[in-house]
Amino acid sequence: MYSNAVAVMLPVQASWLNQVELDFSIVQRKVLTPLAVANETALTNRLLAFQDYYQEIAKLFTWKFTAADLKKRFEAIQAFSFQFSFTPKTCETVY
Repeated sequence: MYSNAVAVMLPVQASWLNQVELDFSIVQRKVLTPLAVANETALTNRLLAFQDYYQEIAKLFTWKFTAADLKKRFEAIQAFSFQFSFTPKTCETVY
């Protein structure tokens, strides 16, 4: 099969896409289920009303992952990469 190992770095903190998925999940659970609307206008009004409500109850979110945390994480990835002969930029093995 393949003799070269490939390092795959997966995110350990929420990305912007995770946040979008969370928002869609909230809309699905709070607005669209059960979906009992007569027409497109009623659905639009329901979504806009929920948007107004959600903006009223929303609270600021403070990110706890700092630039220093990112630097520390990158250094750990570099140390791991060099230990197993990976180049950190391309994750290709070094010969």
